[in-house]
Amino acid sequence: MSPRRGEFEMQELVRREDRDGWSVLWLNRPEKLNALTVDLFRQLRGHVEALASDDAIRCVVLRGAGKCFSAGHDLADIADGEDVPSRGWHSETLRLLEKLPKPVIAAVHGHCYTGALEVALAADFIVAADNARFGDTHAKWALTPIWGMSQRLPRRVGVATAKRLMFTADMIDAAEAARIGLAELVVPIAGFDEAIAALVQRIIANSPFSHAANKRLLDATDGRPLDAGLQWEVMEWEGVGPDMAERIAAFAAKGR
Repeated sequence: MSPRRGEFEMQELVRREDRDGWSVLWLNRPEKLNALTVDLFRQLRGHVEALASDDAIRCVVLRGAGKCFSAGHDLADIADGEDVPSRGWHSETLRLLEKLPKPVIAAVHGHCYTGALEVALAADFIVAADNARFGDTHAKWALTPIWGMSQRLPRRVGVATAKRLMFTADMIDAAEAARIGLAELVVPIAGFDEAIAALVQRIIANSPFSHAANKRLLDATDGRPLDAGLQWEVMEWEGVGPDMAERIAAFAAKGR
């Protein structure tokens, strides 16, 4: 069972919306531009843990309610002194999101800055609306990453580009994000919802067994030398899914 309204004593800061075979997790502080707090992360973690064992959900989309994806880490929360369960708790939460055994898409519109970018980078890939803006402003506030920016950003865009973004704290638009490989594609904001839904349908039409196995394979071999990765692929091969024969038979039947 996923966390629902009434199960949290606090405001529903992350709202889960289940659709036909997939789920949307909404960052839900629109009045604060979905600024990220410990309480929001606590709810995000609860949803991620629930989704990990929910076989009915085959894809997860992470979005922001209201005007934007998220303006980033709530600076007021930082200034007040955060009650964090452990030093690496935020990073651990995003790692749980990253390791969900199903595709996770960050669908970004409007602001996606610093902590919000770290959240989006924990998804398998980013789809950007054409009004999206990205940036890492840690250096602007004399902060350093602890949620994963230093590891995921260079893996996504390359070390030199990551350094440029981190050193300058420049904001970039959706087109530039796609050019450097931060976002996979850019979609007009007017058709954003429809484009995300269509993308998800193409994903969930394929085998959830393959998706989970491929995520584990890619995660385990990321950064390894080619020969080591090839050896891992052979030795740790997970075989074929339980629906393989049914899928092949259905395809063959179409050709008759």
